[in-house]
Amino acid sequence: MSSKYKEAGVSLESGYESIERIKKHIKSTKSLGFNGDIGGFGGLFELFRYSYKEPVLVSGTDGVGTKLLLALEHNKLDTIGIDLVAMCVNDIITVGAEPLFFLDYIAVGKNRPSEIEQLVSGIAKGCLLGSLSLIGGETAEMPGLYSEGHFDLAGFAVGVVEKTKQIKGSSVKEGDILIGLPSSGVHSNGYSLVRKILSESQIDIMILHGNKTLLEHLMEPTKIYVDEIKTLKKEIDIHAMSHITGGGYYENLPRMIDQESFGIELNVAHVKVPEIFSFLMAKGDISLDEMYHIFNMGIGFVVVVDPQDKEKTLHILREFNKNTCEIGYISNQKGIRIS
Repeated sequence: MSSKYKEAGVSLESGYESIERIKKHIKSTKSLGFNGDIGGFGGLFELFRYSYKEPVLVSGTDGVGTKLLLALEHNKLDTIGIDLVAMCVNDIITVGAEPLFFLDYIAVGKNRPSEIEQLVSGIAKGCLLGSLSLIGGETAEMPGLYSEGHFDLAGFAVGVVEKTKQIKGSSVKEGDILIGLPSSGVHSNGYSLVRKILSESQIDIMILHGNKTLLEHLMEPTKIYVDEIKTLKKEIDIHAMSHITGGGYYENLPRMIDQESFGIELNVAHVKVPEIFSFLMAKGDISLDEMYHIFNMGIGFVVVVDPQDKEKTLHILREFNKNTCEIGYISNQKGIRIS
């Protein structure tokens, strides 16, 4: 116990208490490959327990951006960890990976054990939804870098895929169909603009929009698509996949194809767009085209399949969400067009 360190703004006791508080949440995510316990210098995972012949590890790292500020301003910390996991795991499953484990990094101005527990409880919930073990992490108290009451989150997910079963877009061909999986809302992108709109319009964030407050709409956790894709892979030869994150449709969809050979024709008429997007569009005076450059606009994940597999794909995915729909096709004309 260091009094000098405490005088510098760092409480070792709070750090120890945080570890004790989060142990039960971490324990809830243990899986076949989990090896060890929290507190070591590295997280251990036993890949040999899985029956891969030529395993390829797939990794992804991300944060949740300025959605954190909204969570802090309104003391809504219990779900932001789900967003953190989602942003990482939704990326790695696009190449066919099965999620394995997750690590988090929490940087704070002042370590408040109850807040750390709320954050990690959300991360653990996200790991359970994403079939990941939370095998380690770091909580750093840095009063000189972060002001008291502020923090940042980062996550790191690792999955594995058999080398012969990687999905890298090489099977994509003209005429392939794009199937859109509905989002749960704004997810975790565009919040700098969201917060600007809220500030400039001086909207009461606690007013009801439908059966939820505006705050509840904006803090809705990012959808995790692990179960849907795991189920679909068993039945369908998926040609490509895309996670619709920052940059919306225009930035993320082209990443899953050979852009020198193909383009994408989209028809979003059947997409059920959450009302929160219409609200932001109106209050922010944003054009529809720009909305598609920024937000997911109701589609959080996209799979590309052969036209012959379209109906079966829709049937499988609609068991998870009835609003899953066809949103376009692969064209021989470069670029992306939305109608």
